[in-house]
Amino acid sequence: MSILPVTLVQMAFLVPQLEEGCAALNRAYGWGPFLGGTEGVLADHTYRGQPADPIRIRGIFVQTGDINVEVIEVVSDAPSAFHEMLRADGLPVLHHCATFAADYEGTRDHFIAQGYPVVSEFGFAGRQICYVDTRPLLGYMTEIYPELPIIRAMYAEARDAATARPGAADITPFAAHH
Repeated sequence: MSILPVTLVQMAFLVPQLEEGCAALNRAYGWGPFLGGTEGVLADHTYRGQPADPIRIRGIFVQTGDINVEVIEVVSDAPSAFHEMLRADGLPVLHHCATFAADYEGTRDHFIAQGYPVVSEFGFAGRQICYVDTRPLLGYMTEIYPELPIIRAMYAEARDAATARPGAADITPFAAHH
């Protein structure tokens, strides 16, 4: 099975404060509604090949056309792929673009072989997810997910919410099944 081409499905931005970031995106772009917002813990974390403390973030998904956008507030201090890209001036930054991989290990190892190391890898829903350092290529990291129904359902929920209530400014938790 070929792992190429890699298809990017999401743009993710780091913001200093989640609610303010979402409100600004709603005012400027008319994006909304926003789904998520509760604190999540990314456990079983490996940072640059070494066991590391869990990562704590607050994030949302919002849909704009065919693109899923994630907005993330980092709430932990331990080193991670997120911390490497936080700006000293506190301004938002494009952190990563994401891809679903039918062959997670093959896709991850392809990037490593191309000279793009894994920065953070962690457990999610019984599988692994990672960020590879593709900053030398396009200025942001690449997140690799395996095919996971829970993540596909989160994407679908964001898409459906944008269709049902385009431009709504609220932040609503994901449905309970996530």
